[in-house]
Amino acid sequence: MSPYDPSAFPPFAVTVDLVVLTVRHHALCALAVRRGEPPYQGRWALPGGFVRADEDLSQAAARELAEETGLRAQSGAHLEQLATYGDPHRDPRMRVVSVAHLVLAPDLPAPRAGGDARSARWAPVGSLLEQDGFDSSGEPAPLAFDHARILSDGVERARSKIEYSSLATAFCPPEFTVGELRRVYEAVWGVALDPRNFHRKVTGTVGFLVPTGGTTTRQGGRPAQLFQAGGAALLNPPMLRPEV
Repeated sequence: MSPYDPSAFPPFAVTVDLVVLTVRHHALCALAVRRGEPPYQGRWALPGGFVRADEDLSQAAARELAEETGLRAQSGAHLEQLATYGDPHRDPRMRVVSVAHLVLAPDLPAPRAGGDARSARWAPVGSLLEQDGFDSSGEPAPLAFDHARILSDGVERARSKIEYSSLATAFCPPEFTVGELRRVYEAVWGVALDPRNFHRKVTGTVGFLVPTGGTTTRQGGRPAQLFQAGGAALLNPPMLRPEV
């Protein structure tokens, strides 16, 4: 067997891109940063950047999130690898392979731009995917690189996973009401759900929700029972997404 020759293979870089989703004002929102440097200077993009030689992928993802937005990974947030994107022409600088990560968390604070990001904001995913960005001349432009595809994949992953898992509780505070959980499903799926039917399903699924014994009036009206996420990872039966 011939010896391995590293020089026989062209070098390429590895980046991490972050699809950070939260529910703000009853809408599913994604974190977007306006690029302050070429390529695509002035365009909106997902937060992310190059993986350093001494980092693993999760460390790089956490660092980029903090540097570009001022947000720190929270213990209550859900983080998972989403997919790998390696089109040879996805980055005009050089051959770059990106390992995208999906982050789901309760209502997060306003981001603070930093690193090579000129500004950062939470934006409804619909507006980002409908090319609600602008280039340097003020003309509408899609997200930079292939980030529209990455964002679309992340949103679909979230929408599908809350059907059969308890992942929707990652968008909620530690204690929440059934009504607050229902609004998460409505925001992620983009549909209205029947309150009574939803209440029956989620409280009847073993291990999904656990009563805390407390109540709250933060939604107005009569006191509502508080719950926390149960130990069930999978829902049986699943919460099937209504057909639109």
